[in-house]
Amino acid sequence: MSGADVLMLALGAVAVGSGVLVVSTRHLVRAGLYLVVCLGAVAGLYLVLTAELVAWVQLLIYVGAVVVLLLFAVMLTRAPIGAADDLDRPGWPAALIGGGTGLGLAALLVDAYRWSRVELPAPGTAERIGTEIFRSWVLPFEVLSVLLLSALVGAIAVSVRLPGRRL
Repeated sequence: MSGADVLMLALGAVAVGSGVLVVSTRHLVRAGLYLVVCLGAVAGLYLVLTAELVAWVQLLIYVGAVVVLLLFAVMLTRAPIGAADDLDRPGWPAALIGGGTGLGLAALLVDAYRWSRVELPAPGTAERIGTEIFRSWVLPFEVLSVLLLSALVGAIAVSVRLPGRRL
């Protein structure tokens, strides 16, 4: 087992552990911070796989923009941040549904590939990736940016206190 394998296992354990903490914590801000750790570990995995461009995109877009937007939206809406007694529900239905979904996806993956080898395409370059993004994927990229902007504007609109309106 090489050093890269050990680093992959360590970063994978950090990503899975922080991902479990994201969905299991009752504090929304802590969940956002655990999400930062998870996405940072995934960027580290990309670095170990020598996909530096994808790692930087992961850090800049997901950690730098999406999570910050999520935290700003939570803070601007003045939503209750901690655990709420009236929203607590038993966790066994969610665990049952999540486990069933995971088993179904695993069975689908095994059935689709049947443990066969998949030929990898030629390694890409930053120029080829940039060409693909700005030729074929411009519309989804721009739609996503408008969606994030509208989410931020909606959070600000909900959080504005108007005269005569009680929050």
